[in-house]
Amino acid sequence: MIELKGLTKRYGDLLAVRGINLTIPDGEIFGFIGPNGAGKTTTIRMMGGVLAPTEGTVWIDGINIALDPAAAKRRIGFIPDRPYLYEKLTGMEFMRFSADLYGLKDVNFPQRARQLLNQFSLDGWADKLIEAYSHGMKQRLIFSAALLHEPTVVIVDEPMVGLDPAGIRLVKEILRGLADGGTTIFMSTHTLEIAEDICDRIGIIQEGKLIALGTTADLKRAARSQEADLEEIFLALTGGKNLP
Repeated sequence: MIELKGLTKRYGDLLAVRGINLTIPDGEIFGFIGPNGAGKTTTIRMMGGVLAPTEGTVWIDGINIALDPAAAKRRIGFIPDRPYLYEKLTGMEFMRFSADLYGLKDVNFPQRARQLLNQFSLDGWADKLIEAYSHGMKQRLIFSAALLHEPTVVIVDEPMVGLDPAGIRLVKEILRGLADGGTTIFMSTHTLEIAEDICDRIGIIQEGKLIALGTTADLKRAARSQEADLEEIFLALTGGKNLP
């Protein structure tokens, strides 16, 4: 599970994230949406241990990430919005590199790596240089590497960027399968129809504050429209549009 308690990030006079309190239980896919500059990526980077909060705490499976970052990160599969890949490595070499970072035992690596590459439709590309991959293939490789150590929490920023419709469907099915097995998924996205389709609950952040939280039905009630889709709800709650 994920717990954010008073999570705050300040850059000089700019308060980018303002005291977010949030609990996401095991097996939930949580969608995190908001306008550009709302604080989504800053929040995600604090959750992944990339940024230190100005105030507040991040708990991953009961571990305070500030007090024991190594133990917390071993439980996280972190997929940033702009992942870096070593393009002169093959796909399998990158998986090996990632396994070493996670401390995955050699005896477990070959079967686990092949399983994931096959799951993400990359088994035929395992021994080819990453520079030959399409953008969507690179994105699927990042997913494969992030899941090598069987994390209990997956934190992903814009998971569908660069994926074609088949890739989007594949990733959605894999994320749902992970959640059904008890993995907690935290997903930031601008693709509202995907959030509406796959997420159990959705949080809307604006100007660093969590302004709405709940199921799609909850958000419809907050927006006072039972007929609206998530795009209309989002625009209404963030002030982009007034619902009739």
